Amino acid sequence: MFELTTEALTKLGAQITTAEIKQEPELWQEAFTNYEREQQAITAFLKQVEAAAAGQVVRVIFAGAGSSQYVGDTAAPYLQAHGDRTKFSFESIGTTDIVSAPTDFLKADTPTLLVSFARSGNSPESLKTVELAEQLVSNLHQLSITCAPDGRLAEKAKTEPQTLLLMQPARSNDKGFAMTGSFSCMLLSALLVFDTASLEAKRQWVQTIAAMGHEALAREEAVQAVVDQDFERIVYLGSGSLGGLTREAQLKVLELTAGRFATMFDTSMGFRHGPKSFVNGKTLLFDFLSNDAYTRQYDLDVLEEIKGDGIAETVLAIGTRQAENFSGTAFSFDHGDPALPDAYQALPDLIFAQMLALLASVKIGNLPDTPSPTGTVNRVVKGVILHDFPATN
Repeated sequence: MFELTTEALTKLGAQITTAEIKQEPELWQEAFTNYEREQQAITAFLKQVEAAAAGQVVRVIFAGAGSSQYVGDTAAPYLQAHGDRTKFSFESIGTTDIVSAPTDFLKADTPTLLVSFARSGNSPESLKTVELAEQLVSNLHQLSITCAPDGRLAEKAKTEPQTLLLMQPARSNDKGFAMTGSFSCMLLSALLVFDTASLEAKRQWVQTIAAMGHEALAREEAVQAVVDQDFERIVYLGSGSLGGLTREAQLKVLELTAGRFATMFDTSMGFRHGPKSFVNGKTLLFDFLSNDAYTRQYDLDVLEEIKGDGIAETVLAIGTRQAENFSGTAFSFDHGDPALPDAYQALPDLIFAQMLALLASVKIGNLPDTPSPTGTVNRVVKGVILHDFPATN
């Protein structure tokens, strides 16, 4: 796919999505450059948030819908360990959850930093979440991480002193149906903002994941060989931040194939507790291997168990080689770093998942750029009825 001409890709209905996956490693380096440029503004803003909290720990809510929610699901576990926990606590909540039950998730008297992830900035749930947070939370600051400068979220953020707007690289504003570069750039930017690691460490990690991303793209034949198998179901497993990534990985298949293949995601440990029943002889099962030596043991345990059961068509480990590795088949990054934090490892891992979804879509004759043949699922969700929340005294 990545070597085909524009004309050939257009005939497959895959030109936009293929190009947007291919450019991601470059976008990550651009996102890092943007972060470096905005560092002073970011530091000043976070000090403002800290000062307003008057010694209380600030509740950081990562909020988004669909893929944008899964950005937070991937970032939050890592930042709970590697963010500044003396000042911030981190959690991921879907805007769809907040909008439908705001008092379950928003705390009026808790200093809160609402981090909104949005590709277009026009999702009705994202905009309503901002409105509800402003209505219900007395000490509120906002960080809007979005890809569309003319989106309603970005336009609103530009006018509010208690909101910082972080625009993502222009090319990350995906034109295809499924989020690709928008997801990975927003994830990377959130990590860079809140990770307490040094600037030099972050720079090295970005260089590493860019090299790994290019490597994944160059190994399309290996991914194609997986897709060429006879399968009906796909499972993604992982732990910690990579457990969060599994939601996005399975969604890419679901979206680009218009639900042709049944998909499931879970944690490596949680999978045994019932969800393992999903596996049959036409299942592809993937596990994103943690780089943390302790956590990795659990990823390897479930892989070895399922391989030994002989119940799946394919059992495949995805990740970086370590001292301990899966005895079966693996998609291992030659340019990986065993010390790379899992939340950063998620980005090149994701390219594997995006490639697999793209190739699976083409395999069944679907159109990756416009994969919903009925038009009932849209790039920006439609048909959402938003209800007024009663005013509080």
